[in-house]
Amino acid sequence: MTIEIEGFTDVYSGKVRDLYIPTDAVSIDDAETLLVVASDRVSAYDHVLEPGIPGKGELLTSLSLWWFDQLSGIANHLVGDQADVPVEVAGRAMLVKPLNMFPIECVVRGYLSGSGWKEYLESQSVCGVALPAGLENGDRLPEPIYTPAFKAELGEHDENITFERTIELVGAQVAERLRDLSLEIYSRASAIAEARGVILADTKFEFGADRVSGEITLADEVLTSDSSRYWDAEAYAAGDRLASFDKQIVRNWLAANWDTTDASAGPPPALPEHIVEQTAARYRELLTRLTA
Repeated sequence: MTIEIEGFTDVYSGKVRDLYIPTDAVSIDDAETLLVVASDRVSAYDHVLEPGIPGKGELLTSLSLWWFDQLSGIANHLVGDQADVPVEVAGRAMLVKPLNMFPIECVVRGYLSGSGWKEYLESQSVCGVALPAGLENGDRLPEPIYTPAFKAELGEHDENITFERTIELVGAQVAERLRDLSLEIYSRASAIAEARGVILADTKFEFGADRVSGEITLADEVLTSDSSRYWDAEAYAAGDRLASFDKQIVRNWLAANWDTTDASAGPPPALPEHIVEQTAARYRELLTRLTA
């Protein structure tokens, strides 16, 4: 459920975030500023689950703002003084500029896991990128790889695509810039995380073009627990490749208690209290580990 915010009108609700425009704007197209509000909703396997994760919106917003600050030299969508965020959503919203968004999820993988692992088992490649034989789930890749996806409509599943397909969608120049920026940001962020005992296994970025200058600009959330797979480096070295700081706790529980592959299985079950608490605790721990 969206919140009434003085001076703003709700225009879009995604799985976990809500978008507002100033009340004097007719639409997103003529709005000079947008308000992106992170909710406590949690999604997995393309479903919004119940209940939400208490404090999640504030935790992820804090982490995004911290990462934007670390990534000097990378244009991002933040505008104005973030202290001017309306009091109704203070702490869990960002004031940003509207962009012409590209329909690409810019995924970078430094480790083989998740859907990448499943694809590797079938083809020894991920999104058309050939990988060495004999890799195991959770292995570090010889070098980070760019494995884009086509952004699906709300309620549908993102489609993994090849780099050649991104060229067809956005043109060669933009496709190459999206790839290069994504790999650069991953490299910088991975080094920052590793210095704090955290592995950034994979992540996804979204970019848009500045409506005035055309500059490709980092948007949406960045390097959060919802958009990234983080592992505890010490646990990983000891052989535990499931010590995750993201919502993998939720995914694992749901996969064990609901048929995630059967469209006729009905709505997903409610998350038990202990899963909600564990997930919230891991979100908090990651924020502390990275930013303290």
